[in-house]
Amino acid sequence: MMDGVSGQTRVAARKPVFPFTAIVAQEEMKLALLLASVEPMMGGVLALGDRGTGKSTAVRALAQLLPDMNVVPGCRYNCDPISGCAMPDDCASQGSAAVPVPVVDLPLGASEDRLVGALDLERALTRGEKAFEPGLLARAHRGFLYIDEVNLLEDHLVDLLLDVAASGENVVEREGISLRHPARFVLIGSGNPEEGELRPQLLDRFGLAIELRTPQDLATRVEVVKRRDAFERDPAAFCATYAEAETTQRDSLIAARARLADVSTPDSVLEEAAKLCMALGTDGLRGELTLLRAARALAALEGATELTVAHLRRVALPALRHRLRRNPLDDSSSSSRVERAIAEVWGPEPSQP
Repeated sequence: MMDGVSGQTRVAARKPVFPFTAIVAQEEMKLALLLASVEPMMGGVLALGDRGTGKSTAVRALAQLLPDMNVVPGCRYNCDPISGCAMPDDCASQGSAAVPVPVVDLPLGASEDRLVGALDLERALTRGEKAFEPGLLARAHRGFLYIDEVNLLEDHLVDLLLDVAASGENVVEREGISLRHPARFVLIGSGNPEEGELRPQLLDRFGLAIELRTPQDLATRVEVVKRRDAFERDPAAFCATYAEAETTQRDSLIAARARLADVSTPDSVLEEAAKLCMALGTDGLRGELTLLRAARALAALEGATELTVAHLRRVALPALRHRLRRNPLDDSSSSSRVERAIAEVWGPEPSQP
């Protein structure tokens, strides 16, 4: 997913996007998005918190940061030229073209037809043909599907997303059309928990969950406003200021993807991951798998060749805070419970030299 060419030279005609490396603070969110880009199998990112804390800005900035991906020219399903087009009857072209990684927004009011696709009414009326018009899931293949206010998403769309997220395929059976096409994407959700809770089934599908708060220190707030104002006044000049940092971060991502498969995982580290999840009483084994994949992505991003407990410790909070059972006898936050379990299982965090 999202593999492609070096992408160091971006297309000049694209609309300027706020640089990822220019985002102030929100370190947990930035790290989570980077890890999801290194290891898409991790399961995506859920960002819950105050409005205006840069959630959508960070997602679009990350997509701009990523290297372009190779697709079959003109393919409406973003198929990889190496594996071939999944819908050969719909796409007869060959060869390879480099395109930006798609970031597809799923609006709250979107219909089921818009999400999964439907009958192409124009061709049906003008030519009498039954043809399929791909939906947002096809456009998001090998990229990002971004859902703002995900906690307010209608239940029937949540059910569809759960099915597709589990299988990696979109199956359409309607209006005389029967087909399936690949739909593998990094699911990014954001929202304000005060406006509604997320269904547990969907919550569990996100690999990492992060909590965002409005900065409370004066210096940070001032710097955020200064950078945003500078970008809106002269986007090109502002982006040029961060061009070198963006290139460095892009190269780091490309290198991390390349070395991910070579990061070794000792059994002792797997045991430590399982101990923490057992101490927290997480349901199933998705917690261990996510913890492992996120920690391995972190190791690859930092150039390490072997996974350690230190890597687990740094990703445990976002990997596990949303997987805890409700405890009526413990009114502390999920983040506090994870931090307490980390201290009990692994001891206090070693002091930095």
